[in-house]
Amino acid sequence: TKSSLTLIIGRTLYNIGRILTYSLMGAFAGLFANQFLLAGLQKYVSIILGIVIVVYLILPNKFKSNLANNLIYKNVSALLKKFYSTLNVKGSYAAYFIFGLVNGLLPCGLVYVALIGSFSAGSFLHGFLFMLAFGVGTFPVMFLTSLLGKFISLNLRRKVTKLVPYLTFLLAVIFILRGLNLGIPFISPNLDKM
Repeated sequence: TKSSLTLIIGRTLYNIGRILTYSLMGAFAGLFANQFLLAGLQKYVSIILGIVIVVYLILPNKFKSNLANNLIYKNVSALLKKFYSTLNVKGSYAAYFIFGLVNGLLPCGLVYVALIGSFSAGSFLHGFLFMLAFGVGTFPVMFLTSLLGKFISLNLRRKVTKLVPYLTFLLAVIFILRGLNLGIPFISPNLDKM
């Protein structure tokens, strides 16, 4: 039906906007990281970022909640809600795309972890490609969740949410190993020789 097609096109445009924002954020993170690479600091940055992720994971949830609900976040959220309500009134395909672009800026733990990965990529292009791959990788789940959200059980959502910290910890360990220059291909290559 026409309404189903509109929903599919809208959700696709939303996700394209979100992926574009992620990719641009990754490009700038990679560009910034390139300065550290040129200064020979990449291995130290990789270790520090890995430790920061581990520390964040072990922080109490109450502290994380207070950290997330700071004044800047509240003000940005209020502006975004106002912006979203304006877009919803318009209801065009362009609105879905812009909605995705802006939504890519909202705080999200997994996006932060991916950005750290793009930081370790070490260049504008590699940072862009890293976050592009992250965005494309999350597309099927985000797309299907937006279409079938009401059919996904709360129990399944909770199981997926519980899995995220373990995957994040694994990524943190990889960052630390990468910075240690142990000479293990793909996991901890010797950055001094590269």
